[in-house]
Amino acid sequence: MTRNAAADVEIANGIEPSSGGNNLLGALRPADFLLLRQQLRRIDRAAGAVLYEPGDDVRSVYFPCGQTLVSFMVMLDDGRPVEITTIGREGAVGGIVSQGRLPAYARAVVQIGGPLLRLDVADLERAKQTSPPLNNLFARYADCLLAQVFQSVACNGAHSIEQRAAKWLSAALDRTGDETIRLTQEQLAAMLAVGRSYVSRVLQELRRSGAVEPGRGRLVIKDPERLRAMSCSCHNTIRRHFDDVLGGVYPTGNEVAGGPVITNGPAFRP
Repeated sequence: MTRNAAADVEIANGIEPSSGGNNLLGALRPADFLLLRQQLRRIDRAAGAVLYEPGDDVRSVYFPCGQTLVSFMVMLDDGRPVEITTIGREGAVGGIVSQGRLPAYARAVVQIGGPLLRLDVADLERAKQTSPPLNNLFARYADCLLAQVFQSVACNGAHSIEQRAAKWLSAALDRTGDETIRLTQEQLAAMLAVGRSYVSRVLQELRRSGAVEPGRGRLVIKDPERLRAMSCSCHNTIRRHFDDVLGGVYPTGNEVAGGPVITNGPAFRP
């Protein structure tokens, strides 16, 4: 994994209509989005690109767009990374509650590459001080992210590898809207904190069920409903919480990923 695995694409005058969409930004009131628009910069990162390492100063907030997925990984004493949570176009990475420049606790790594919108933490803090509704939106998102971490800890302790693998792939389908998940078996093994041979057996079971067809560097979801039936309920629990706290932000598999950033989209209502 390397930093800056793809070249930045800077857009000096804000976000072009063709930029991939982020639902959290789309939930802002138009006036609040304008507080951020000129400071947002579109970048592209390949799978494996590291946004933060533990101990790094958090100076930027990243909003995954379209099919981009970012994972928080906690590093164990023996050097193994364990995934704590994954963030897609429903959310943001880094500097959401704090004022930034504090040391990162976990590694933030791109799992499925694509565009992100980057914003300096200082610019976000100024906007939050200017607009209570904008501050309220990000505080509510922080609640959702904390709930997601809680659920992940419970899931890792209570559910089988098979259930967790099916849950992760179901969540990826919802977030990306693409039945082809560009993910290697090594990546999935690292996220589930198991060996590659174990993941291979799990994927063969998913294949025999007709839910998933493993391929080179990708996993094709053939039967989403069967896959959801094989997973635990943790993903649906988190999606319901997002809907309760930030209605409409969490995507579903029925949405098409990669739409435009919403500059006049649905206003968030505190």
